[in-house]
Amino acid sequence: MSVPVESAEPTTVRPPVSEGVSESAGEALRPHAEHAFAAELTALAAQDDRPRPARWRLSPWAVATYLLGGTLPDGTVITPKYVGPRRIVEVAVTTLATDRALLLLGVPGTAKTWVSEHLAAAVSGDSTLLVQGTAGTPEEAIRYGWNYAQLLAHGPSRDALVPSPVMRAMAEGMTARVEELTRIPADVQDTLITILSEKVLPIPELGQEVQAVRGFNVIATANDRDRGVNELSSALRRRFNTVVLPLPESADAEVDIVSRRVDQIGRSLDLPAVPEGIDEIRRVVTVFRELRDGITADGRTKLKSPSGTLSTAEAISVVTGGLALAAHFGDGVLRASDVAAGILGAVVRDPAADRVIWQEYLEAVVRERDGWKDFYRACREVSA
Repeated sequence: MSVPVESAEPTTVRPPVSEGVSESAGEALRPHAEHAFAAELTALAAQDDRPRPARWRLSPWAVATYLLGGTLPDGTVITPKYVGPRRIVEVAVTTLATDRALLLLGVPGTAKTWVSEHLAAAVSGDSTLLVQGTAGTPEEAIRYGWNYAQLLAHGPSRDALVPSPVMRAMAEGMTARVEELTRIPADVQDTLITILSEKVLPIPELGQEVQAVRGFNVIATANDRDRGVNELSSALRRRFNTVVLPLPESADAEVDIVSRRVDQIGRSLDLPAVPEGIDEIRRVVTVFRELRDGITADGRTKLKSPSGTLSTAEAISVVTGGLALAAHFGDGVLRASDVAAGILGAVVRDPAADRVIWQEYLEAVVRERDGWKDFYRACREVSA
C-alpha cells in the first residue's frame, strides 16, 4: 500500500526555516542560501509572473536569474551566485523541471556544491535535505532508518521509522541533494535506482511504500579526480542528466569569482574589504592557473604541474586566510606576505615532488616577472 502523504496539497511548502534551527540567521557563521539571500528570493517571487512547475517557489526563468544575477523591473539587483556559461545553468534548471535527476560533475573546486545548494534554495526554498556522501555512508542515509527504542518497544511501525532526507523530499515534493555521490559505496549508490526510475521507495518491513509527489527531484554532485572514488553504475548514470561544470574560462572570470566569494565570506567574519586587495587576488589566481595549466599566461614557458588541484575554491581559501592575517596582524591591506604561506600550503601537497616544482616556478617565472619582487621575496621567505 502507499503511505499517505499529508503534504500533497499543491500549496504546501516547507517553511523557510528548518525545524530545530535558530531563526536568527544573522548569528549563523554560514547561513543556508535560502536565509542568506532571502531578500533576493522574495523579490524574485513577487515579480515572477511566469509559469512555475508544481511546488516550485520560482519559475525556471527566475531560478536561472537567481543563480546568474540580473536586475528586476523594480530595480532590485540580483547578485550572481554562479559565474559561468548561461546555457549550463539553463540546462540544469530545465532538468529539474522534468522527471530526470541532475548530476553536477566537475573537478574539485568548480562550485558543484554551491550551485546545488542555490538550485535547491530557489526551487524548493530549502537546501537542507542533504545526504553527505562518504566512504561510510550507509543505505539508511538514502532510504530510511529506525528508532530502535520504538522498534524494540512496539515493533516495526511508522512511528519507529526515521525518514532520510530523500524520503522526506519524496513525500513533500521537494529537492533532495546528494553530495559527493562517487564517494558513496557502489551498493549504496544503487539504492537510488528505484527512487529515480520508479519514483517510489518501498518499505518492505511495513508492506508499504512512499510515492514521490510532484515537485520531487534529486541533485547530486560528483568528481572523478579525488582518491576514494566509486564509479557510478551504468544503470544509475542513465537516471541522471549530467551537467559538467567547467573551470573558469579566463583569469578575469576567476578573479571575479574569487573576489565575490571572498567578499561574502569576509563580511561574515568582519574582514577588510576585498577591493583593497584585488592585485593580490589577481596574483594568486595567476599562480594557480599557470601551475594548473602547465604553462605561463603568455604561453612562453612550460611548467610542471603539482599534485594538487589548485582549484578556484582553494584560491578563495588562500585569499580569505590572507585577509584574516592582514586584519589581525597587519594594517588591514592584503599584501603578498599575507597570501604567501597559503599558496605554499595549496601547492606543496607532496613534500618531495611538489616542493621542487614550486621552487622551479619561483625562480624561473616569479623572480623574473615585473612588479612581482615583493611576492617573490614573501614566497621565498615562507619556502625556506
